[in-house]
Amino acid sequence: MDECSEKAFINKLSELACANNAIDQSLYKTYDVKSGLRDCDGRGVLVGLTKIGDVVGYEIQNDIKVAVPGKLYYRGYDVEQLIEDAEAHNQLGFEQTVYLLLFGELPTKNQLEEFSHFLGSRRELPEFFTEDMILKAPSPDIMNKLARGVLASYSYDDSPEDVSVQNVIRQCIELIARFPALVSSAYQAKRRYYNKQSMYIHFSDPTISTAENFLRLIRFSSQYTRLEAELLDLALVLHAEHGGGNNSSFTVHVVSSADTDTYSAIAAGVGSLKGRRHGGANLQVMTMMDEIKHNVKDWSSEKEVSDYLRKIMRKEAGNGSGLIYGMGHAVYTISDPRAHLLKQKAEQLAREKGCLEEFNLYCLIEKLSPTIFSEEKKCDKSICANVDLFSGFVYSMLNIPRSLFTPIFAISRIAGWSAHRIEEVVAGNRIYRPAYKNVLEPRQYIPMDKRG
Repeated sequence: MDECSEKAFINKLSELACANNAIDQSLYKTYDVKSGLRDCDGRGVLVGLTKIGDVVGYEIQNDIKVAVPGKLYYRGYDVEQLIEDAEAHNQLGFEQTVYLLLFGELPTKNQLEEFSHFLGSRRELPEFFTEDMILKAPSPDIMNKLARGVLASYSYDDSPEDVSVQNVIRQCIELIARFPALVSSAYQAKRRYYNKQSMYIHFSDPTISTAENFLRLIRFSSQYTRLEAELLDLALVLHAEHGGGNNSSFTVHVVSSADTDTYSAIAAGVGSLKGRRHGGANLQVMTMMDEIKHNVKDWSSEKEVSDYLRKIMRKEAGNGSGLIYGMGHAVYTISDPRAHLLKQKAEQLAREKGCLEEFNLYCLIEKLSPTIFSEEKKCDKSICANVDLFSGFVYSMLNIPRSLFTPIFAISRIAGWSAHRIEEVVAGNRIYRPAYKNVLEPRQYIPMDKRG
C-alpha cells in the first residue's frame, strides 16, 4: 500500500470510527449523566475525601452557588500565609511545601534542613540512566520523555512492587528529587536531536533549592539571580497541589486504587498533565498572546485590546475556540489566589527585565475580559484570571523555552501527586469503578458470508 492509499484507508477507518462512536448529547440529560464528573452548574461530583488540599471559589448558600474570593489551602494552611512566612524569613518555600503535603505538618527548622538535605542527596539519576533511557531515545515532547523516564525508573528500583507506606514514601521522595534532572536531560536531548543545537548537561547540586537547581541545569552558564530563583520557587509552590479533583491528581488516585506500583501511578499523572485542557493551558495563553501582540498596535489602548478580545470570543481571531485563554476557572470565580500572587512577583521581574509594557498588556486583558465575556455571552457568570495567564509570561521572562513550561508544572505537581498516592495507599480501600450507561441496543449478529 503506497502512502496515498494508506492515507485514504486511514481516513475511511476514521470516518467509520467517528460515525459509530458519536453519542446523542441529549441522552446525557435523559440519563442525568454527570459529564466530566460535574453537576449541571459546574460543581464537581463528590467522589472522595482528602486531607491534602482544598480549592475554594464559591460557597453553597440555600442550595445556590455563590461566588467568593478564591482561596487555596495545603493541609489546612492558606497558601498565601505559607508564602508570606517564607518571604519574611528570606527562604525559598518549595521544599517546605513538599514536606507539608507529604507528611501533613509544617516542619521545624531542623526537620526542614534534614529533609532538604535528604531530597538533595537523591537528585542524581541512576548510573547510565541519562545515556540509556534518555539520550538514546529522545522525544520531541519532553512530557512524553518524562513519563517514560518515570516508568523506566521501575527497572532501577530494588523494590518496585512494594506498596508499603515506607517504600511508597521513599519512591515518591526520589521521584520528586529526580524530576528536574529527568526534565533537563530530556530537554537537552530534544535540543540535540530535534533542534540541532548543542547539549550542555550539568550535574545536580544537592546543596541548593529545587528552583535554583533547575535554573542551573537548563542554562549553559548555570547562573541565575536571586529574584529569578524566588519567582520560579513561587511558581513551584503555587502549582504543587490543587485538590484531589484536578484531572492529574484524580488520575493518580484512580490508578493507585488498582493497587499498582508507584511508577505506573505517577506516569499516569504525567500523561494527564500534558493535556492542553490541563497542564498545557499556559502554552495556549502564550500562543494567544503572540497573536494579540502582533495584531494590536497600541498595547495600552483599552479600545484596541477590547476589540481584539471580542474578535477572539466571536471566533473571528485566535484558534477558533472562542476562548480567551488564561481567563476563567472551573472553581475560582472572583479571583484565583495563584494568579494574584504570581502577578505581584512578576511585576518585580518585569521591571528588572524591561518588560513592563508587556506586563501591563497582561493586566489589561485581566481587567477587560470579565466585562467582554459577560457582554458577548449575555450572562452574569463571574470569571477571573487564572494562574495560566501569568505563568507563561513569568517563564518567558526567565528565558525558559516554551517546551519546558508544562514540564515545570510537573516538577511542582509531583509533590501533590505523591501526597495523593500516599493518601490512597493509606486510606483507599476500593478500586474506582464508576458506571457508564450503554446506549446501544443489542444487535443481531451477521455471519461473515452475509455481510454486504
